[in-house]
Amino acid sequence: MKLLDLYAKLKKDINLIEKELERSIDVNHPVLREASLHLLKAGGKRIRPVFVLLGAKFGQYDLGRVKFVAVPLELIHMASLVHDDVIDDANTRRGQLTVRSKWDNRVAMYAGDYIFAKALSIVTQLPDPSIHRIMSNALVEMSIGEMEQIRFFFHTGQTVRDYMLRIKRKTALLLAISCQLGAIAAGAPEQTAKRLYDFGYYTGMAFQIRDDLLDLCGTEKEIGKPPGSDIKQGNITIPVIFALQNPQLRPALLEEISRIEACDGQTDISAFLNMIRRSEGISRAEAMASTYIDKAIRSLEGLPNIQAKKDLVSIAHFVGNRSY
Repeated sequence: MKLLDLYAKLKKDINLIEKELERSIDVNHPVLREASLHLLKAGGKRIRPVFVLLGAKFGQYDLGRVKFVAVPLELIHMASLVHDDVIDDANTRRGQLTVRSKWDNRVAMYAGDYIFAKALSIVTQLPDPSIHRIMSNALVEMSIGEMEQIRFFFHTGQTVRDYMLRIKRKTALLLAISCQLGAIAAGAPEQTAKRLYDFGYYTGMAFQIRDDLLDLCGTEKEIGKPPGSDIKQGNITIPVIFALQNPQLRPALLEEISRIEACDGQTDISAFLNMIRRSEGISRAEAMASTYIDKAIRSLEGLPNIQAKKDLVSIAHFVGNRSY
């Protein structure tokens, strides 16, 4: 099944979440409202709310309750993107101007803070302290992940483990708790919520690895930003880490990375991209993403054989093969 088919099946519920998102960022301040709405209208796959909805299918599904998890998690994701774009000096995202580019860094930072605050406000509609604890812990870890990314900018000595821990915090954790909290909000058994957390975690790891591959191998039309944006910002991703392990290629790569750093990313990186694309770093990263997808699908074993389970498998396959 194609991802669009799944979204079509959930269209009514996703539309409600979309309306709730728009209502949640309505504020009596023109700049904050416009900046937040600009980010919302830029779109996205809404994979986190979809994971919440599907996770809730394993319990007593009640959209009126589950929306108080789905909306905050997407808001947290949106807020993190605004802050990311400030850190990365990004001008475009998904082919649209970023908030920092359309306004400035100050507006972007306050808009991100506002959206984070709205997320925490909305989830208080659910009295379950475990939901609040899981979400707040995730925010702490995400913040550490962002700081770690900055710490490792242009750091060619970082390890595979450094990278994996960073993307767990930055990407995989939010997807993991999306599945988990959907189940908890619907009153699903604890073991079911744990299996769904594992699914979201493994899928999230693959998602970020595929994202990093697309940044190096995709086109601007496909990814909505110039290829190689990561290295221009100093972000050394797993295909590059693998390529640097090749003793024949490492000296030339180190020279290129040093040159890019010295130019503050404002330079032609075609030679760097060509080296990476020809290296085994690409195939090794692809294999790693595939391994995570296999683990994600296996983590669903033992769960009830309902349609939501099949839908999660379909999403995992999409993530493993996505080209945008």
